[in-house]
Amino acid sequence: MTYDQNRVQRNWGPRVRDFTYHGLRLVTLENELLRIGVLAGKGADIVEFNYKPRDLDFVWLNRRGVRNPNNFVSTSPDLNATFLEVYPGGWQEIFPNGGGPSEYEGAQFGQHGEVCNLPWDVRVDEESEQAVQVAFTVRTLKTPFVLERTLRLETNDPTLYVTSRVENESDVPLRAMWGEHLAFGRPFLDQTCRITVPDRLTIHPNQEAETNDRRLSLKSSTWPYAVGAKGEEIDLSRLPEPGEPSDWAYLSGFTDGWYEIEHPEKQIGMRVEWDAENMPYLWYWQEFNGLTGYPWWGRNYVVGLEPFSSVPTSGLQKAIENDTALTFGPREAKTFWMRTRVIGGKR
Repeated sequence: MTYDQNRVQRNWGPRVRDFTYHGLRLVTLENELLRIGVLAGKGADIVEFNYKPRDLDFVWLNRRGVRNPNNFVSTSPDLNATFLEVYPGGWQEIFPNGGGPSEYEGAQFGQHGEVCNLPWDVRVDEESEQAVQVAFTVRTLKTPFVLERTLRLETNDPTLYVTSRVENESDVPLRAMWGEHLAFGRPFLDQTCRITVPDRLTIHPNQEAETNDRRLSLKSSTWPYAVGAKGEEIDLSRLPEPGEPSDWAYLSGFTDGWYEIEHPEKQIGMRVEWDAENMPYLWYWQEFNGLTGYPWWGRNYVVGLEPFSSVPTSGLQKAIENDTALTFGPREAKTFWMRTRVIGGKR
C-alpha cells in the first residue's frame, strides 16, 4: 500500500487509499457506510461495492478473480477473449464499442471496446471530513477520445455519485457506444431477488442470439411480462431457480432512468439512477447457471442491469445501422451522471 504523504489519511469517515493488487493499481473510496474498490490499473473497474454495516458486497466477482492484462497471455486469443479472459466481474465503463467484436472506420474492436482493459490515470480532487472525490481518466488507443469518470462519496451517505465526460479530440465526426456494465451476484444475489423499473417499459428480446437454447422468444412485450421461448409468460422482475437458459433483453421507454434490485429476505437492495438522455436503454443480462459451455460452464448466477446508449449487444457497426449509436461532432463532448444507493439494510 502506498500513500500520498501530502494528503491526510484517516481511519474514520470519508477517505481514499491506494494499493497495488496483482500488479495493478487499486484505489478505494470509503465513508462510514460504503467501501468502493476501483481497479485503476485495468479499466477503472469497480470490483467492490461493499455495504460496511452488513459487510455485504453487491457486485458479482468472477471466480477466476483479477487477472493483470499486462502479464496474461491467452492460450488462443480472439476478439471475445480480449474482454472475457481478463474480466473480473464487477462494474466496467464500456466505450466506444458495446457487446461483441465490431469494425468501425478501419478500427477492429474486441468485445466491449477499449477502455475496459486500459490503465486509467488517477486524480484525488477532494479528501475531507465531508466527502472524497476521485477522477479517473483514460485516452483511447484506436479512436481519438478522452474519458473522465469521477466518483464521489459523502459522509454518512450510502450513495456513490458518478459523473462522466467523453470528448472527441479530433476534427472528424465519430460514432460510439457508451455503457455501464454492472453485474450483480453472490453474496447479495439469489433467486429471491426482485427487480423494479418504471411502468410500461418495452422489453426487446435479443434478436442476435447465436443459440437455439434460449429463455425468451423474439417477441417484444411490456414489462414485466416477456414471452418465453415456448410461448409461456415469464415475469422478468422475478429471478428463476438456477438452471434456466441464459439470455439477453433490452428495456426502453425510460423518461427517468432508474431501477431497484432488492433481496426481500435480507431487507436490502440497490437503487440505480442515471441520465437516460444519453443512455436510454437498459441491457438485462440473464445468466442463471444455464450456460454449460464457454465461458461460464454452468458456474455463475449473475444478473447484469446495464444502462447503455445503444443496442444491440453485437457491436458498434450494428448500432450505427439501426442509428442508436451516439454521434460526436468534431471536438464535441458529452456528459453523463449516475447514482447508486443502498436501500434498506440496518446500520
